[in-house]
Amino acid sequence: MEPSLARYIWTHTKKQQLWILMIVLLSMIPYFMSFDLPKLIVNGPIQGRGFEQPGATQAFMRLHYNLPFIGDVLFFSGFQLDRTATLFALSVVFLLLVVINGLFKLYINTYKGRLGERMLRRIRFDLVDRVLRFPPVYFKRVKSAEVATMVKDEVEPLGGFIGDAFLQPVLLGGQALTAMLFILVQNVWLGMVAAVIVAIQIVLIPRMRRRLIVLGRQRQLTARALSGRVGEIVDGIGAVHVHDTSNYERADIAARLGLIFKIRFDLYQWKFMVKFLNNFLAQITPFLFYMIGGYLVIQGRLDVGQLVAVIGAYKDLPGPMKELIDWDQDRQDVQVKYQQVVEQFTVEGLIAPRIGALTIDDPDPMTSPLSAISLSMADDGGAMLLNRISLQVKPGETVALVSTATGGAEALAEAFARLNWPDSGRVTSGADDLLELPEAVTGRRMSYASSDVFLFQASLRDNLLYGLKHAPLTSVPYDGAAADQRRWNVDEARRSGNPDLDIHSDWIDYASAGATGPHDLFEPVRRVLDAVVLSRDILDLGLRSSADLTRHTELARRIVELRVALRTRLEHEGLSGLVVPFEPGAYNKEATIGQNLLFGAAAGSELADRALAANPYFASVLRQAGLDRTLYEMGMEIAEQAIELFADLPPDHQFFQQLAFMSAEEIPAYETLLQRLKNRPYEAVSENDRAMIVTLSFAYIEPRHRFGLLSDELMSKIVAARNRFYENLPPELQNAVERYDPAKYIAAATVMDNVLFGRVGNNHPDAPDRIRSIVYDILDELGLYADLLNVGLDFNVGSGGRRLTGGQRQKLDVARALLKRPDFLILNRPLSALDQRMQDKVLRNVLEEARRDGHSPAIVWVVTNPAMAMMFDRVIVFDSGQLVEDGTHETLLAGNGIFKELLS
Repeated sequence: MEPSLARYIWTHTKKQQLWILMIVLLSMIPYFMSFDLPKLIVNGPIQGRGFEQPGATQAFMRLHYNLPFIGDVLFFSGFQLDRTATLFALSVVFLLLVVINGLFKLYINTYKGRLGERMLRRIRFDLVDRVLRFPPVYFKRVKSAEVATMVKDEVEPLGGFIGDAFLQPVLLGGQALTAMLFILVQNVWLGMVAAVIVAIQIVLIPRMRRRLIVLGRQRQLTARALSGRVGEIVDGIGAVHVHDTSNYERADIAARLGLIFKIRFDLYQWKFMVKFLNNFLAQITPFLFYMIGGYLVIQGRLDVGQLVAVIGAYKDLPGPMKELIDWDQDRQDVQVKYQQVVEQFTVEGLIAPRIGALTIDDPDPMTSPLSAISLSMADDGGAMLLNRISLQVKPGETVALVSTATGGAEALAEAFARLNWPDSGRVTSGADDLLELPEAVTGRRMSYASSDVFLFQASLRDNLLYGLKHAPLTSVPYDGAAADQRRWNVDEARRSGNPDLDIHSDWIDYASAGATGPHDLFEPVRRVLDAVVLSRDILDLGLRSSADLTRHTELARRIVELRVALRTRLEHEGLSGLVVPFEPGAYNKEATIGQNLLFGAAAGSELADRALAANPYFASVLRQAGLDRTLYEMGMEIAEQAIELFADLPPDHQFFQQLAFMSAEEIPAYETLLQRLKNRPYEAVSENDRAMIVTLSFAYIEPRHRFGLLSDELMSKIVAARNRFYENLPPELQNAVERYDPAKYIAAATVMDNVLFGRVGNNHPDAPDRIRSIVYDILDELGLYADLLNVGLDFNVGSGGRRLTGGQRQKLDVARALLKRPDFLILNRPLSALDQRMQDKVLRNVLEEARRDGHSPAIVWVVTNPAMAMMFDRVIVFDSGQLVEDGTHETLLAGNGIFKELLS
């Protein structure tokens, strides 16, 4: 990167800088005129100079110039105005100059702001572009949070400075020189006073501010280190809790914050001392003007109008001077920031831009063997991972890499995937060095999956299809305002040096997955998910999710058909008692009291969970139905029995799994609340305490908890209260709940709740599994299997995929690698989180799926168990970085080498 910020700015904004500098110079004309006009107003119409005689007039706007060799030339004789009219006319001109100067400032500030934001966008893109081109070894030495902080925060001040880089010294310097020149024209002595004070400011203040730059750099470095440390804590939060080191981390963070506090406090002290001195020098000049200028007026050597004009001109002098000094400090500060960023983003071995260049057309298949030639690799500590090994993997060949504890199979897989670069030797595809091939070739014709899986915080679908998003293949049609916005986006992207690629285009390479478009992509997706045994997991996620009606209209439209089919199947198999359906006029004994009262799915926070009892409208409905005191007394009874039964049990006791209305952690709080409320009249209990107690009754299910608290009369009252709740539902709660309706899809409920439209009976322990199995069969029969799978694919996997299990993440990574049907499939212990039986099953499925439809990729698999090698054409064994055996499974098994020892 360009080491000089000024040169970087000038290189990319030369034309824009010249244009705005020209505008700045043009703005100096009305700026100077605004200084002279107050003198004309004071000396002319106000003091009466030129209007001594009654009815006297003067020419206004008279234009005449004394031209060389010609003499005085009159262009316009002007208007003859009396004293009052001249005052008004000059005042209007003054106002007009104020407007003109304001418009110049508006244009200049808007232009430089836009210029700065474009350059900030360019810098950030350049930095991220360099991150994408860093050699793999760099990422082992840097913390991701520090890189993100540099891109996001540390270059932020550059955006504000870039627009001012060349403009501000010209603008502010021009304004200061204009004011100084005007003062000198009025009176040399006053001009000299102003010049001396300005000279002191220019020399002294920047020298004092050098320490601010040093402190600012220290603050930036310590803040960056803090960001990296916090990122480490977040990434390693499991280790922190496992090893009880949270207080150690607190101490570390406190020490770092203390250091930052000291630096920032020193910075503030020094900054305000400099500011005090600068303000003092700025304010002492008016004192001298009043004293010396007043004396000159008394002596008759200066008129009042000139003194007023000088003071008015000086009023505009300290501002530009102060801002000019601030600009110089900002210049040095951002140069330091820029240099630090450049140092961090300047690394050896940067990947050439041509390697990652955009390629629309699919490259030719890789038909040449993948070869390692005298390949040596070492880790950061210098330990040899591979020592001058040579081997070749032919197209269509399946190879198992087996390694001892000190082997090098994993390093070879990483070298094949270009995730680790050789220390010596090379990896080639035919005659081409693998590192010199474009990513458009290796990224489309090769795939890689490992045990170390990273998933983006997006949906399962986005992560699964990520390996197909190489280039924007199909543009999205825009019209109207959207088309104008798109054109503006493209124009701004080009002006900022960013690519004008449309992220909203269709980037998916359907042909690579064996599809022709979105309509037939599901089939290959389903096949790879079935191959890695992930489909059932995604179906489960779909059942537990809420389906988006705009995307899954078919599933929502046929939900009633699903309900009827489920009821029919349960009746046919004699399992009607497994599910108790919701009926508008009846109480569902397998649902909670709260669910029976609400009889709907909460679509907002107002009526969700514990907010229900505290809602004023809901509380009023309970009072009108005569249920408020009844449910309070029920809650007190539940609290007493729960505390009596469970207070002495350890928090991890299995009984707490059945205690839906109170967790082990809440028992002490309810115990204290119960002691406070016991024997207290209902009317004397606060609203918050009532809500806490009533909430307990809302979670009560008689067949499950068996406290004997639910009578037929109470159930009838609850149903009546439910109807009253919906009869007078206020407008602000209309969208907070979606009432259960047997004939419609409930968008706020999960898919499984919609299918059941009821509650599973508590007397059947295996009911959930049996019902889920039946639901899957019905979905398949009705042709809705794909729709439910699509709902599951909408599931957001969370940060780094942490909402999935380790095994699910690894399965998804293998499915992603398999989906794009590569010519070379590299798998580096990809299923280590699974048991051996499941690994064997997925391995067989993957080998079969990879060869579907006549496709025959080369598969290189680093196996976790040597016994898995029997499924491959060829087995290569590594020990201590050396290739020690290479042959078929039968050949190696017949010998007496390391492979046979590993199997025994």
